[in-house]
Amino acid sequence: MDPCPFVRVLVGNLALKMPSATNRGGGATSGAGVHPTTAPCYCRIRLNKLSYQTASAPLLPPSEEGPASCTGAFAAAFHVSKADLDRAAAKPALFAPRRTARLKVAVYAGRRGSSCGGVSSGRLLGKVVVPLDLKAAAAKPVVFHSGWVSIGKRRGAGRKPAAGGGGAAAGNAHAQLNLTVRAEPDPRFVFEFDGEPECSPQVLQVQGRMKQPMFTCKFSCRSNSDLRSRSVQSDPGNGGRNWLAKFGSERERMGKERKGWSVTVHDLSGSPVALASMVTPFVASPGTDRVSRSNPGGWLILRPVDGTWTPWGRLECWRERGGGGAGGDSLGYRFELVPDHTNSGVGVCVAESAVSASKGGRFAIDLTAAQPFGRSGSPGCSPRGSGDFGHGLWPFGSFRGFVMSAAVQGEGRCSKPTVEVGVAHVGCAEDAAAFVALAAAVDLSMDACRLFSCKLRRELSASRAELLR
Repeated sequence: MDPCPFVRVLVGNLALKMPSATNRGGGATSGAGVHPTTAPCYCRIRLNKLSYQTASAPLLPPSEEGPASCTGAFAAAFHVSKADLDRAAAKPALFAPRRTARLKVAVYAGRRGSSCGGVSSGRLLGKVVVPLDLKAAAAKPVVFHSGWVSIGKRRGAGRKPAAGGGGAAAGNAHAQLNLTVRAEPDPRFVFEFDGEPECSPQVLQVQGRMKQPMFTCKFSCRSNSDLRSRSVQSDPGNGGRNWLAKFGSERERMGKERKGWSVTVHDLSGSPVALASMVTPFVASPGTDRVSRSNPGGWLILRPVDGTWTPWGRLECWRERGGGGAGGDSLGYRFELVPDHTNSGVGVCVAESAVSASKGGRFAIDLTAAQPFGRSGSPGCSPRGSGDFGHGLWPFGSFRGFVMSAAVQGEGRCSKPTVEVGVAHVGCAEDAAAFVALAAAVDLSMDACRLFSCKLRRELSASRAELLR
């Protein structure tokens, strides 16, 4: 399997120094009305047209300078695909400016939040623009900026590094922002379902414009007892039976429920290499027609180990009111590694968020923010990185940085998930198959969490599944 090139742009080490509120002559400076001890500050960060990300900017005394003032904290991460890299590397048209990625950092004073219309509620202090040569970053790590830079409304401010942190005369004093911007190669394997998971599709590996079959999926809709006896053969010695007993029998409810779905992923030889099994039914909470966060449905993601299905991860999903944009509902999710695959012996949550139920979004496992942010291009927790975590102390096992993401379509839309998996997390085809099974479970959960007043598609009907056996 050959990966596709991706680049990850990381921003961190944010810190802010403000000029004195008044100068020696008593006149107000550009920082008037903002005192380091009373006004919180934050940054809105954006790469090209990607979504904004927000991070706090700690205030430091104006007298502090140099690397010792840096917080070492992660602020934002942006992921650039091969298509974006190709556009950045393309030759511009005649008389057209050269295409260059631009990282924009806007600094605000005030508490985070949005007013009506989506405009930031803070007071803009200034902006910084950092040009990025992403083509170079596709080959090796590149640090584009590291240090202090002046911000302000004066023309040209925010582009020249600050010489020092002292005060200035009225009209010339500017706040100073410290930041580190770096980019590094982040190659990924890309897989695409050629149909909806409930239609037992093929899964293709994508390499540029080329697509080739890699896996096949088999969807089944069975009762819980049938699932435990036929779909999963648990080994009493490895704890698999305990997981199935725990999650297959709890919170059973009479009445409305969706249960027994499973997706088995096979390699091209027909051997099963991963399995997603719904082991906790998706049940409507009493008095409602929705799956609540307090009573979520659950899936187990299993892998074959010595001929026996062994739990690898657990996914829980539910339906949340609001949070889906324009007041719509959202699909909440939580994914954790099961004990046998963590260093601590207990389940560890590696992803928890929500996507819009109407518009969809992306399910992602990305632990970049959990790693210490260093100035070097190496990962914060690698042996040569700047992190403090040793390999044995890292709570997420072998998961580091970007792990995987999957596109999730909204309700009622044709869904053919695209799955991206970091190269560092795939040692063999079976590793990739586990993430493919997880992506299928997330996609099917969008249907499992639909309001019970809505009728499911016939492909998800247990009665139809019985006829297809």
